[in-house]
Amino acid sequence: VLSSFFLSHLASKMILVSFLLLILHLLSSSCDEYFINDKNNVTKSDADLLEFPLNLEYMEAEFFLWGSLGYGLDKFAPQLADGGPKPIGVRIAKLSPLIRDVIAQFGFQEVGHLRAIKETVRGFPRPLLNLSRESFATVMNDAFGHPLQPSFDPYANDINYLLASYVIPYVGLTGYVGANPKLHSPIAKRLVAGLLGVESGQDAVLRALLYERGRENVEPYGITVTEFTNRISELRNKLGRQGIKDEGLRVKPKIGAEGSIRGNILAGGKYSLSYDRTPEEILRIVYGSGQESKPGGFYPNGAEGRIAKSYL
Repeated sequence: VLSSFFLSHLASKMILVSFLLLILHLLSSSCDEYFINDKNNVTKSDADLLEFPLNLEYMEAEFFLWGSLGYGLDKFAPQLADGGPKPIGVRIAKLSPLIRDVIAQFGFQEVGHLRAIKETVRGFPRPLLNLSRESFATVMNDAFGHPLQPSFDPYANDINYLLASYVIPYVGLTGYVGANPKLHSPIAKRLVAGLLGVESGQDAVLRALLYERGRENVEPYGITVTEFTNRISELRNKLGRQGIKDEGLRVKPKIGAEGSIRGNILAGGKYSLSYDRTPEEILRIVYGSGQESKPGGFYPNGAEGRIAKSYL
């Protein structure tokens, strides 16, 4: 009887051990899919979500550095470009001393963002960027539904450059808001919180500068600055295909803060919280095609990273 009891007990233990070994095997095999020692032990999904914004950070860094200083990453921090192709058509803008100073600060901030992301995850080389006058003119033409005459030149003056800048950081900050709840590691969450804070600040400064000039006409079009921002935001909502996640500088009172005001110096939802966007929505907008699988616009060859490449 004792022999049979011990045999039965041993068999139970062997079954338990086998079960635990199976669980460990499954965990170890899934570890390669889920966890990654990519400099800072972030998950693979976190690494993908942290890498994706590099596309926008590269764009902002080049646009702001060139617009204010007349040179970009290839001169200031070539190691961050990592051998990626030079941007198309980017140039120095005709800016007043104040706006030039603000935009130069933005440019250096974006360099810091690139460093922070690349020190956390592997990253990728700078993608091909089209920051030409023609690229921005296409955005404005699409926003108004017809070609502007003469073609919009983002580098012509303060107002034009600020409107062109309005096109960029806000898209990135909505991406950070969207990514945050999907992150797992504290390192990734801390990084995104830090990036979001400064990107939001940049957007607020741009909106405040434009709000001050909201009633002025953008020459020679005879269209107000406010109308330009409203049309750009409407276009991004249309391209993103997920409802209202973008607002210009003046809105109907029911859309403004607490449903009580037309002025809209900061964009936000029902409770004045920032809108969120997915990588798919962002690609639809920056490609200008409304499709995450159809490159174009500011990214002629498409964006980089696993998330963006998965749609090509």
